[in-house]
Amino acid sequence: VPVSSRQAFPLPSLPRKQPTVLVVCGPAQNGAIGLVCARHLRIFDYEPTIFYPKRSPDPLYRDFTTQCEKMDIPFLSYLPTEVQLINDAYNAVVDAVLGAEAEAGEGREPCAAILATLKHIRIPIVSLDVPSGWDVEAGSSGGISPEVLVSLAAPKQCARRFLGRQHFVAGRFLPYDVQKKFELNPPEYPGTECVVALRTPR
Repeated sequence: VPVSSRQAFPLPSLPRKQPTVLVVCGPAQNGAIGLVCARHLRIFDYEPTIFYPKRSPDPLYRDFTTQCEKMDIPFLSYLPTEVQLINDAYNAVVDAVLGAEAEAGEGREPCAAILATLKHIRIPIVSLDVPSGWDVEAGSSGGISPEVLVSLAAPKQCARRFLGRQHFVAGRFLPYDVQKKFELNPPEYPGTECVVALRTPR
């Protein structure tokens, strides 16, 4: 069954009547991917809100931020520490805090405070590439527990320890020489889809 972008971000069961999504972006590459995700959510009629506390000076990332602002996507000035406020306001959270580029470090601010909050929310979390707080190879060591994982290009080693509801991979346009270099065996993408389900809902 084809998996549409609307299904993959963030959940197939997300109510359409109030499709509010909080996109939490870190300062590095995964945060930039979160900004792009928010833009696509808006295109597909979701209502994203972005929390992006430490903005990158990179010109490309600034362009992504401007694009989101031009699409009237609101930015939060702070992340509520009272998790019930987040549970009540949103249907899901997109985790784009750390990803595979862990040099930002779980212990550094603002990432540490963000992860402390995300660990306690009750609404579904969709992690992009690597769940924040996870080691890219070893997996979780007290990080968050997402319901959905969207692996970018190819699943990372830590995805073996992912026990959530659904796992998608977005890597249809990975160059052949990269596939060969890393001995990747990409899944078959149905039709014109750019995302494919590796694990369907239980």
